[in-house]
Amino acid sequence: MDCNSSCMLVLRGKSPAENNIAEELKNTKALKLSDGSEVSILLDSESEKRFNEGEAFGVDSFMKSLSTDRFGMFLFWSPRLPSTQDVVSQNFCELPNGAVCVADVQFKGRGRSKNVWESPKGCLLFSFTLQMEDGLVVPLIQYVVSLAVTEAIKDICDKNGLPYIDVRIKWPNDLYLNGLKVGGILCTSTYKSKKFNVSAGIGLNINNEKPTTCLNAVLRELSATTYQFRREEILAAFFNKFEKFYDLFMHQGFQSLEELYYKTWLHSGQRVIVQEKNDDQVVENVVTVQGLTSAGYLLAIGDDNQMCELHPDGNSFDFFKGLVRQKLH
Repeated sequence: MDCNSSCMLVLRGKSPAENNIAEELKNTKALKLSDGSEVSILLDSESEKRFNEGEAFGVDSFMKSLSTDRFGMFLFWSPRLPSTQDVVSQNFCELPNGAVCVADVQFKGRGRSKNVWESPKGCLLFSFTLQMEDGLVVPLIQYVVSLAVTEAIKDICDKNGLPYIDVRIKWPNDLYLNGLKVGGILCTSTYKSKKFNVSAGIGLNINNEKPTTCLNAVLRELSATTYQFRREEILAAFFNKFEKFYDLFMHQGFQSLEELYYKTWLHSGQRVIVQEKNDDQVVENVVTVQGLTSAGYLLAIGDDNQMCELHPDGNSFDFFKGLVRQKLH
């Protein structure tokens, strides 16, 4: 299938209510692609003979492992899409809260600042919807998502007696394993009818060793087990964990998750260089990362014991190059 071919969306709900939504979306042909290209819509019950077993996303397996009340209850899957993030953002108002879009391959995947995210087969590629009312906490949701991914992987390892796969968070939205990037998070939002419509997109290398490494490659290095991580299992474990974290976050704030987050990220005590303009010159200073500010930026302390908030300059692919310091009073 080339990039101009029509895309297929397969719809499935966990309960009769979500399946009714699926039928309505199919009958009204309500779902669109952002580039206006053709899209065909099928119910999961109609798609069983169209795909070889083992190639298609295992919707049944995912639904059986899902134990949420909201997130992941409505799923639509495609063998090939431009971008799950674009599909979710384009159709946000047609979808129930917590709906998730999964693709086997995406050919226009994107990351922060319009960077391209390579999305070959073997990746778990998904985006989901959520609505929030408080704009002050919207920037922090990416950290909740990141933490839910890492904790979901831990839960699967514990459940199956596997060695610990140490996926770590690189601020603000990357996932690293053995020093190599294995995933990323992209959260975008629009404001409509006094609510923020948030589209959260995740890409995670599960069974593709290129372009960096993947979970199953590291698992093979650590153990002789024949077990392999599967997309369906990780996606369900993610939503099971995310729903709990999200409720904590909304009721008690991010501080309820901070201790666990700091255990998982790469930056406590990290020394970084920040740049400041002094007249016409750029002065570099070294500061030490302490944590996150309430706005979600890096909190650091200088050698002069001055606390500061670190912002990216927006020009660098790596957030830790070109940091700009804002002193906190």
